[in-house]
Amino acid sequence: MSKEIVSDAEVTIVFDGTRCIHSRNCVLDRPDVFVPNVQGAWIHPERVSADEVLEIAHNCPSGAIQVQKPDGTAMEKAPIVNTVRVRENGPLAFHAPLTIGDTPDGYRATLCRCGASKNKPYCDGSHATSGFVATGEPATTPSEPLAQRNGPLQVEPTHNGPLHVTGDMELVSGTGRTLNRMTDAWLCRCGHSANKPYCDGTHAKIGFVAD
Repeated sequence: MSKEIVSDAEVTIVFDGTRCIHSRNCVLDRPDVFVPNVQGAWIHPERVSADEVLEIAHNCPSGAIQVQKPDGTAMEKAPIVNTVRVRENGPLAFHAPLTIGDTPDGYRATLCRCGASKNKPYCDGSHATSGFVATGEPATTPSEPLAQRNGPLQVEPTHNGPLHVTGDMELVSGTGRTLNRMTDAWLCRCGHSANKPYCDGTHAKIGFVAD
């Protein structure tokens, strides 16, 4: 599904189906705005206020839903705390001012950690059909509070290797527990590390291939 752009007098919704991981927050929380299982138009920003549309976007972990004013002005603000959430048997959900590779990428993205996505570095839902198993509650690593908890986060998908993430970030479990506080991390994306969510070098042994 390609991008869909729908506007009313107050807000523009940009929906990128290539990034959607079907968390279904939009159709469960606001089925009046994102109407499931219909023919034709299914996105209706005119039915709610711009602030309510922004709330829907905030609940979209993948960044598939982006919102802006009709003149193109950004509505979403950077978070106060940069987080990387480890989803049970699923991707890494980033919430931070992101640059992925050389491209500014908004504030929300879900990046593949099963190794099977056909849209790397983004998750495409392949973990659900590939049988990927990885806890969302890994062990806590003792860490000190960061001097700064926000600011730019650079994600570099290394060639045939892990995600190299630099910047202030907190790694968070699926239940909201702080797992680690870091400014430099190498996170597994081949799906086979014995120390998930961290890379342990297994990608080289299994012949993982990814740009």
